[in-house]
Amino acid sequence: MKKQILAISLGLMSVVAFGQKKELRSVEKAIKKGDLKEAKVIIESLESMEATMDSKYRAKYYFLRGAAYGKTDVQKAADAYTKLFEYEKEIGKQKYTEEAQPKLNDLIQFVSNKAIAQYNEKNYSVAKDNFYLTYKLSPKDTSFLYNAAISASLSEDYDVSLDYYKELKAIGYTGISTQYLGTNKETGEVENLGSKTNRDLLVKTGQYTNPTEKALESKQAEIVKNIGYILVNQGKTEEAVIALQEARKANPKDVNLILNEAQLYIKLDQMDKFGELMKEAVKLDPTNPTLFFNLGVVNANEGKTEDAVKYYKKAIELDPEYGDAYMNLAVTMLSEEKELVEQMNKNLSNFKKYDALQDKQKALYKKALPYLVKADNIKRSADTVRSLLNIYDTLEMEKEADALRPIYKELRGQ
Repeated sequence: MKKQILAISLGLMSVVAFGQKKELRSVEKAIKKGDLKEAKVIIESLESMEATMDSKYRAKYYFLRGAAYGKTDVQKAADAYTKLFEYEKEIGKQKYTEEAQPKLNDLIQFVSNKAIAQYNEKNYSVAKDNFYLTYKLSPKDTSFLYNAAISASLSEDYDVSLDYYKELKAIGYTGISTQYLGTNKETGEVENLGSKTNRDLLVKTGQYTNPTEKALESKQAEIVKNIGYILVNQGKTEEAVIALQEARKANPKDVNLILNEAQLYIKLDQMDKFGELMKEAVKLDPTNPTLFFNLGVVNANEGKTEDAVKYYKKAIELDPEYGDAYMNLAVTMLSEEKELVEQMNKNLSNFKKYDALQDKQKALYKKALPYLVKADNIKRSADTVRSLLNIYDTLEMEKEADALRPIYKELRGQ
């Protein structure tokens, strides 16, 4: 009886195996005809048999499954190819791997191109999904995970963005890499084209010109900063501070990490801690004019005029074309005017005292004037011109004031 049952079972297995072989032939024919819809219908009917599929047909099943789904469902296609590679590696026979690998590469390129195009079109919500899918299909290309995090943040999907940033931190992503750029022939804009292969291909087709490359610096500090900002926006202030402080402990001499923590304290309106970190940063990078400028801002806001002036002048010494430093220096000097004006208003009938106070006001204006002129020369704005007009009028510099009036009207759109 046992021998009969075994014979029947073997017979059933032969029938099943024959059925699988026949179905796979049908899938193959449908793919060759370009009828992917029919191919997918047949492949899906075989899904329940995948675990028990005859070893002779399993590799072919995975290969045809990947081809059937292709670009219509990249994730399923990629999963099929991945299983194929693993299976053929396990059995030590790579019949389909060689043909499947370029097909998977094409899918990765297809999805990454879609993601880049969607990002350039500012369709960040969809771009984030395709960037992440590209990363999952090709885990060694970790820059796509970074792009997914950026896109998620731009689409205001902060929970997803935070998850991606944490994943980047966990894998030790640095972002030190090369960007492959090209100029879009239609728009004239320079775009990041993902990889050298893709960039060269698009240039060859004539869609892009002027192929260039740009070396990127480490993004670790930026990743930590973005984690901190997202946590702050989510109301998780303590977590944000801890995240930045932990990063600083690992890299205590990284000025960018100090600046990121300092910027966090600006968002938290804790300017005293911001000032402390700026001083720490200055010790590590004493030739950075921006650090001295920031110290000038902190001290000016705290009413420490002399210290603010000192820091602004140091910023200018390090960068003689630092327009904002000249402007802030002049504004800080003129902050003393408020008390003079109050005293002048109290002594309107005391002509002698009023005139003495006005002389001090004019002396203050003359002291600040060269810095305002320099700020206006470097970067003209309605603020620089208005400030100069006020001084010229007070100092009765009519020629200079008359030259600026039409410019001021134009800047204000009058």
